[in-house]
Amino acid sequence: MNSIQFQEVTIAHTKQLLNNPSYIGDDLLLIDDLANLPWPHNPRRINCILLAFCIEGKAQYSIDTKECMVKANDAIIMSQGTITDNYLFSHDLKGVGLMMSNQFYREIVQNVHELAQLFLYARTHPVFTLTNEQAKTLVTYFYAIKDKVDEPDHHFRNDVVSAIIKAMIFDMSNVIYHQQHTTDQRQTRAEAIFTSFIELLEQNYKVERRVSWYAQQLKITPKYLSETVKQISFRTPNDWINNYVVLEMRVMLKNSTMSIKEITEALNFPNQSFFGKYFKEHMGMSPSEYRKKN
Repeated sequence: MNSIQFQEVTIAHTKQLLNNPSYIGDDLLLIDDLANLPWPHNPRRINCILLAFCIEGKAQYSIDTKECMVKANDAIIMSQGTITDNYLFSHDLKGVGLMMSNQFYREIVQNVHELAQLFLYARTHPVFTLTNEQAKTLVTYFYAIKDKVDEPDHHFRNDVVSAIIKAMIFDMSNVIYHQQHTTDQRQTRAEAIFTSFIELLEQNYKVERRVSWYAQQLKITPKYLSETVKQISFRTPNDWINNYVVLEMRVMLKNSTMSIKEITEALNFPNQSFFGKYFKEHMGMSPSEYRKKN
Protein backbone atom coordinates (compact mmCIF):
# COMPACT_ATOMS: atom_id res chain seq x y z
CA MET A 1 0.00 0.00 0.00
CA ASN A 2 1.46 3.35 -1.02
CA SER A 3 1.85 6.01 1.68
CA ILE A 4 0.07 9.34 1.32
CA GLN A 5 2.35 12.08 0.03
CA PHE A 6 1.84 15.53 1.52
CA GLN A 7 3.13 18.81 0.14
CA GLU A 8 5.82 20.26 2.35
CA VAL A 9 6.20 23.48 4.29
CA THR A 10 9.76 24.64 3.63
CA ILE A 11 11.78 27.69 4.59
CA ALA A 12 12.61 28.37 0.94
CA HIS A 13 8.93 28.54 -0.04
CA THR A 14 7.71 30.38 3.07
CA LYS A 15 10.16 33.24 2.74
CA GLN A 16 8.79 33.89 -0.76
CA LEU A 17 5.40 34.58 0.84
CA LEU A 18 6.74 37.34 3.10
CA ASN A 19 7.56 40.98 2.44
CA ASN A 20 11.15 41.83 3.37
CA PRO A 21 11.77 38.56 5.25
CA SER A 22 14.54 38.19 7.81
CA TYR A 23 16.46 35.03 7.01
CA ILE A 24 19.80 33.27 6.67
CA GLY A 25 19.77 31.23 3.47
CA ASP A 26 17.37 28.31 3.72
CA ASP A 27 18.44 27.60 7.29
CA LEU A 28 16.61 30.24 9.33
CA LEU A 29 13.53 32.40 8.78
CA LEU A 30 12.00 34.88 11.23
CA ILE A 31 8.23 35.51 11.12
CA ASP A 32 7.07 38.56 13.07
CA ASP A 33 3.37 38.28 12.18
CA LEU A 34 2.12 34.71 12.24
CA ALA A 35 -1.52 35.73 11.75
CA ASN A 36 -0.88 37.27 8.33
CA LEU A 37 1.14 34.36 6.98
CA PRO A 38 -0.84 32.58 4.20
CA TRP A 39 -1.51 29.30 6.00
CA PRO A 40 -2.35 26.33 3.74
CA HIS A 41 -5.92 25.03 3.46
CA ASN A 42 -4.94 21.37 3.30
CA PRO A 43 -2.51 19.10 5.16
CA ARG A 44 1.19 19.90 4.90
CA ARG A 45 4.29 18.15 6.17
CA ILE A 46 6.68 20.42 8.09
CA ASN A 47 10.12 20.11 6.52
CA CYS A 48 11.83 22.17 9.21
CA ILE A 49 11.48 23.00 12.90
CA LEU A 50 9.05 25.76 13.85
CA LEU A 51 9.19 27.54 17.20
CA ALA A 52 6.39 30.04 17.77
CA PHE A 53 5.00 32.18 20.58
CA CYS A 54 1.41 33.37 20.91
CA ILE A 55 1.34 36.94 22.24
CA GLU A 56 -2.41 37.64 22.01
CA GLY A 57 -5.56 35.88 20.88
CA LYS A 58 -6.16 32.19 20.24
CA ALA A 59 -5.43 29.63 17.57
CA GLN A 60 -6.44 26.08 16.78
CA TYR A 61 -4.70 23.61 14.48
CA SER A 62 -3.86 19.93 14.28
CA ILE A 63 -0.51 18.13 14.40
CA ASP A 64 -0.55 14.54 13.19
CA THR A 65 -4.38 14.66 13.47
CA LYS A 66 -4.22 15.75 17.15
CA GLU A 67 -6.09 19.00 17.82
CA CYS A 68 -4.04 21.72 19.51
CA MET A 69 -5.36 24.86 21.21
CA VAL A 70 -3.10 27.89 21.65
CA LYS A 71 -3.66 31.01 23.74
CA ALA A 72 -1.61 34.02 24.84
CA ASN A 73 1.69 33.04 26.53
CA ASP A 74 1.74 29.62 24.87
CA ALA A 75 4.83 28.35 23.05
CA ILE A 76 4.50 26.00 20.08
CA ILE A 77 7.01 23.52 18.72
CA MET A 78 6.38 21.86 15.36
CA SER A 79 8.96 19.16 14.76
CA GLN A 80 10.29 18.16 11.37
CA GLY A 81 8.15 15.54 9.70
CA THR A 82 4.88 16.34 11.45
CA ILE A 83 1.66 16.87 9.47
CA THR A 84 -0.27 20.08 10.18
CA ASP A 85 -3.84 20.98 9.18
CA ASN A 86 -7.13 22.61 10.25
CA TYR A 87 -5.94 26.13 11.11
CA LEU A 88 -8.41 28.46 12.83
CA PHE A 89 -7.35 31.83 14.28
CA SER A 90 -9.12 34.47 16.36
CA HIS A 91 -9.31 37.95 14.82
CA ASP A 92 -6.93 39.37 17.44
CA LEU A 93 -4.19 36.76 17.07
CA LYS A 94 -0.64 38.05 17.41
CA GLY A 95 2.40 35.86 17.39
CA VAL A 96 6.00 35.48 16.26
CA GLY A 97 7.98 32.47 15.16
CA LEU A 98 11.16 31.16 13.65
CA MET A 99 11.73 28.30 11.24
CA MET A 100 15.01 26.39 11.32
CA SER A 101 16.37 23.66 9.11
CA ASN A 102 17.06 20.46 11.01
CA GLN A 103 20.80 20.71 10.26
CA PHE A 104 20.94 24.30 11.57
CA TYR A 105 19.07 23.29 14.73
CA ARG A 106 21.28 20.23 15.31
CA GLU A 107 24.46 22.30 14.94
CA ILE A 108 23.20 24.71 17.61
CA VAL A 109 22.09 22.09 20.14
CA GLN A 110 24.62 19.34 19.48
CA ASN A 111 26.00 19.58 23.03
CA VAL A 112 22.71 20.17 24.86
CA HIS A 113 22.14 17.41 27.40
CA GLU A 114 18.88 15.44 27.57
CA LEU A 115 18.09 16.35 23.97
CA ALA A 116 16.29 13.06 23.33
CA GLN A 117 13.90 13.41 26.23
CA LEU A 118 13.11 17.06 25.49
CA PHE A 119 12.62 16.34 21.79
CA LEU A 120 10.30 13.47 22.60
CA TYR A 121 8.28 15.52 25.06
CA ALA A 122 7.90 18.33 22.54
CA ARG A 123 6.93 15.81 19.85
CA THR A 124 4.07 14.48 21.95
CA HIS A 125 3.29 17.78 23.75
CA PRO A 126 3.77 20.49 21.09
CA VAL A 127 2.11 23.30 23.10
CA PHE A 128 3.19 24.41 26.55
CA THR A 129 2.24 27.40 28.67
CA LEU A 130 4.69 30.06 29.84
CA THR A 131 4.50 32.49 32.73
CA ASN A 132 4.25 36.17 31.81
CA GLU A 133 7.96 36.59 32.55
CA GLN A 134 8.98 33.52 30.53
CA ALA A 135 6.86 34.65 27.59
CA LYS A 136 8.38 38.13 27.72
CA THR A 137 11.89 36.65 27.81
CA LEU A 138 11.34 34.38 24.80
CA VAL A 139 9.78 37.13 22.69
CA THR A 140 12.75 39.36 23.61
CA TYR A 141 15.04 36.61 22.30
CA PHE A 142 13.07 36.59 19.05
CA TYR A 143 13.60 40.30 18.40
CA ALA A 144 17.27 40.09 19.42
CA ILE A 145 17.71 37.31 16.85
CA LYS A 146 15.85 39.33 14.22
CA ASP A 147 18.02 42.40 14.86
CA LYS A 148 21.18 40.38 14.20
CA VAL A 149 19.77 38.51 11.20
CA ASP A 150 19.01 41.93 9.70
CA GLU A 151 22.71 42.89 9.99
CA PRO A 152 24.14 41.05 6.95
CA ASP A 153 27.41 43.04 7.15
CA HIS A 154 28.11 41.86 10.71
CA HIS A 155 31.22 39.71 10.31
CA PHE A 156 30.11 37.31 13.07
CA ARG A 157 26.39 37.46 12.31
CA ASN A 158 25.79 33.72 12.05
CA ASP A 159 27.76 32.99 15.21
CA VAL A 160 25.91 35.64 17.21
CA VAL A 161 22.54 34.46 15.89
CA SER A 162 23.37 30.86 16.77
CA ALA A 163 24.45 31.88 20.27
CA ILE A 164 21.20 33.77 20.93
CA ILE A 165 19.09 30.91 19.57
CA LYS A 166 21.01 28.46 21.75
CA ALA A 167 20.31 30.60 24.82
CA MET A 168 16.64 30.77 23.85
CA ILE A 169 16.47 26.98 23.42
CA PHE A 170 18.05 26.49 26.85
CA ASP A 171 15.35 28.68 28.39
CA MET A 172 12.62 26.88 26.44
CA SER A 173 14.08 23.52 27.45
CA ASN A 174 14.05 24.60 31.09
CA VAL A 175 10.31 25.25 30.84
CA ILE A 176 9.77 21.91 29.10
CA TYR A 177 11.92 20.12 31.69
CA HIS A 178 9.91 21.46 34.63
CA GLN A 179 6.61 20.84 32.89
CA GLN A 180 7.69 17.29 32.09
CA HIS A 181 8.70 16.59 35.69
CA THR A 182 5.72 18.22 37.41
CA THR A 183 3.05 16.34 35.47
CA ASP A 184 2.37 12.61 35.53
CA GLN A 185 3.30 11.78 31.96
CA ARG A 186 3.81 8.05 31.53
CA GLN A 187 5.79 7.00 28.49
CA THR A 188 4.35 4.43 26.16
CA ARG A 189 6.60 1.50 25.26
CA ALA A 190 7.18 3.07 21.84
CA GLU A 191 8.22 6.39 23.40
CA ALA A 192 10.57 4.61 25.81
CA ILE A 193 12.20 2.68 22.95
CA PHE A 194 12.65 5.86 20.91
CA THR A 195 14.21 7.67 23.88
CA SER A 196 16.58 4.77 24.55
CA PHE A 197 17.52 4.59 20.86
CA ILE A 198 18.41 8.30 20.71
CA GLU A 199 20.41 8.04 23.95
CA LEU A 200 22.37 5.10 22.52
CA LEU A 201 22.83 6.91 19.24
CA GLU A 202 24.22 10.05 20.88
CA GLN A 203 26.79 7.92 22.70
CA ASN A 204 27.79 5.61 19.82
CA TYR A 205 27.17 7.22 16.42
CA LYS A 206 30.88 7.87 15.88
CA VAL A 207 31.65 4.16 15.91
CA GLU A 208 28.39 2.34 15.16
CA ARG A 209 26.03 2.91 12.23
CA ARG A 210 24.14 -0.42 12.00
CA VAL A 211 20.46 -0.43 12.90
CA SER A 212 20.85 -4.09 13.86
CA TRP A 213 23.44 -3.15 16.50
CA TYR A 214 21.10 -0.62 18.15
CA ALA A 215 18.25 -3.14 18.05
CA GLN A 216 20.48 -5.74 19.69
CA GLN A 217 21.41 -3.35 22.51
CA LEU A 218 17.70 -2.67 23.09
CA LYS A 219 16.91 -6.40 22.91
CA ILE A 220 14.37 -6.00 20.12
CA THR A 221 14.38 -6.90 16.42
CA PRO A 222 15.64 -4.40 13.80
CA LYS A 223 12.19 -4.45 12.20
CA TYR A 224 10.46 -3.57 15.48
CA LEU A 225 12.99 -0.80 16.16
CA SER A 226 12.44 0.65 12.67
CA GLU A 227 8.66 0.54 12.98
CA THR A 228 8.73 2.11 16.46
CA VAL A 229 11.14 4.94 15.62
CA LYS A 230 9.17 5.73 12.45
CA GLN A 231 5.91 5.74 14.43
CA ILE A 232 7.20 8.24 17.01
CA SER A 233 9.46 10.50 14.94
CA PHE A 234 8.30 9.99 11.33
CA ARG A 235 11.91 9.20 10.47
CA THR A 236 13.70 5.87 10.19
CA PRO A 237 16.60 4.80 12.43
CA ASN A 238 18.87 5.14 9.39
CA ASP A 239 17.69 8.74 8.95
CA TRP A 240 18.62 9.49 12.55
CA ILE A 241 21.99 7.73 12.30
CA ASN A 242 22.89 9.50 9.05
CA ASN A 243 21.83 12.86 10.48
CA TYR A 244 24.14 12.51 13.49
CA VAL A 245 27.07 11.20 11.43
CA VAL A 246 26.83 13.78 8.64
CA LEU A 247 26.50 16.63 11.13
CA GLU A 248 29.65 15.45 12.92
CA MET A 249 31.44 15.21 9.57
CA ARG A 250 30.43 18.78 8.74
CA VAL A 251 31.53 20.11 12.13
CA MET A 252 34.89 18.34 11.97
CA LEU A 253 35.56 19.47 8.39
CA LYS A 254 34.54 23.04 9.14
CA ASN A 255 35.86 23.62 12.65
CA SER A 256 38.94 21.42 13.05
CA THR A 257 42.39 21.18 11.51
CA MET A 258 42.18 17.39 11.34
CA SER A 259 43.03 15.87 7.99
CA ILE A 260 40.34 13.94 6.12
CA LYS A 261 42.29 10.78 6.92
CA GLU A 262 42.18 11.60 10.63
CA ILE A 263 38.44 12.36 10.48
CA THR A 264 37.90 9.09 8.63
CA GLU A 265 39.59 7.20 11.46
CA ALA A 266 37.85 9.22 14.21
CA LEU A 267 34.44 8.32 12.76
CA ASN A 268 35.34 4.67 12.29
CA PHE A 269 35.07 4.55 8.50
CA PRO A 270 37.08 1.73 6.88
CA ASN A 271 38.92 4.08 4.50
CA GLN A 272 38.89 7.58 2.96
CA SER A 273 37.16 6.37 -0.18
CA PHE A 274 34.18 5.03 1.79
CA PHE A 275 34.14 8.21 3.91
CA GLY A 276 34.09 10.37 0.77
CA LYS A 277 31.29 8.39 -0.89
CA TYR A 278 29.16 8.52 2.28
CA PHE A 279 29.64 12.28 2.62
CA LYS A 280 28.95 13.00 -1.05
CA GLU A 281 25.81 10.85 -0.99
CA HIS A 282 24.36 13.04 1.76
CA MET A 283 25.87 16.45 0.98
CA GLY A 284 26.21 16.39 -2.81
CA MET A 285 29.92 17.26 -2.76
CA SER A 286 33.20 15.73 -1.64
CA PRO A 287 34.65 16.41 1.84
CA SER A 288 37.43 18.49 0.24
CA GLU A 289 34.93 20.60 -1.71
CA TYR A 290 32.87 21.16 1.45
CA ARG A 291 35.95 22.19 3.43
CA LYS A 292 37.00 24.71 0.75
CA LYS A 293 33.47 26.10 0.45
CA ASN A 294 33.15 26.62 4.19
